[in-house]
Amino acid sequence: MTARAPAVPAPAGAQTAGPGAGDDPSADAPATDALDAAVASDTTDAVDATATVDVLAGGVGPAAAAVATATALARAPYPYDLVVSAGIGGGFAPHAPLGALVVADAVVAADLGADTPDGYLTVEELGFGRSVHTPPPALTARVADALRATGGHCLTAPVLTVSTVTGTAARAAGLAARHPRAGAEAMEGFGVAEAAAAYGVPVVEIRAVSNTVGPRDRAAWRIGAALDALRGAFGSLSSTVFREE
Repeated sequence: MTARAPAVPAPAGAQTAGPGAGDDPSADAPATDALDAAVASDTTDAVDATATVDVLAGGVGPAAAAVATATALARAPYPYDLVVSAGIGGGFAPHAPLGALVVADAVVAADLGADTPDGYLTVEELGFGRSVHTPPPALTARVADALRATGGHCLTAPVLTVSTVTGTAARAAGLAARHPRAGAEAMEGFGVAEAAAAYGVPVVEIRAVSNTVGPRDRAAWRIGAALDALRGAFGSLSSTVFREE
């Protein structure tokens, strides 16, 4: 299906959502290398020989991810067919438990708006732009079906992009109330999707859950298990969906 697709993971420390990047980023630095290796090895080794997959570590947060993605798309010597935003993130309990995979059916900028005395207003309600990208439904379904076929826990749900990761029960409850179907929280997907849209390239976001969105509890993080799930996901997709047809 895809001849050339940049997978755009960001540093794992930035994508732990509930754990977040608020502490010393160097604490999660080994996970960053593991994520890059997981995506790179499982995509490039298993993809059909005529296909090309470029892997890019896009940085922390939506702005850095957007710049990295747009730069890659602008400088590429060939057109891309697909952009994949991949990494680990926080899962919304109870439907996205630790180790689960979330395939985004909506990429949502969850804090792009305004707080008011009457509640939160989205950027659409303010009349300033958009806060949601919808990946191609048929492609989302193909990705999710391929991952479910491996026997792992996979759901399709909105993935929220935030600039400040959630660390309290109150904020988690507020996000869940505004986005009752949300499966995961991360920091880069919307930036990647904005850049891909500017170049007319479809986008997919895949998150492996490393922690529960809510109060920060470092002892409960499962970054290694989430990276293993992500590695397995790309191993499967590389020989199924992410192939040149």
